[in-house]
Amino acid sequence: MLVIHPADTSTDFLQALYDGQEGIRLLRGNESRNQVNDILFHLPSREPVMLLGHGSDAGLFRKQDGAYSLYIGRSMAYCLRKHPVIGIWCHAYLFAEQLRLHGLFSGMIVSEMDEAMEYAMKTSWNGRTSCSLRTLPAFSGRESLFPRSLGR
Repeated sequence: MLVIHPADTSTDFLQALYDGQEGIRLLRGNESRNQVNDILFHLPSREPVMLLGHGSDAGLFRKQDGAYSLYIGRSMAYCLRKHPVIGIWCHAYLFAEQLRLHGLFSGMIVSEMDEAMEYAMKTSWNGRTSCSLRTLPAFSGRESLFPRSLGR
């Protein structure tokens, strides 16, 4: 499985979804958009792709020089349609609907205090730069988040 999870401390908690899984190819946002498109184009058809981080209905963002910019967008739709996709970022389902992608996509997911305040969500402040809404359940590694039938 290809995992595209641009480096950002506010979304590090999402690493629990792929840490310890076998056969993971991880891209952390250091590749150019052209390189990512090339990787997606040559990825075996039906191999799952996981997209994680910050984004909008326009696609997945990456942080460069302190600012977010579009990383995975509409120009990659053709390549993404060949794969089951798991997309977890704010409003990923809108991106998927627009591009007619297949898979599992999130709605609003909160990873920063500003997002929680914008959506008037109850949070517990930990005194650092992030908030905690709920932790992911422990994953032992014995279970598989992705059944063998996914993408096969």
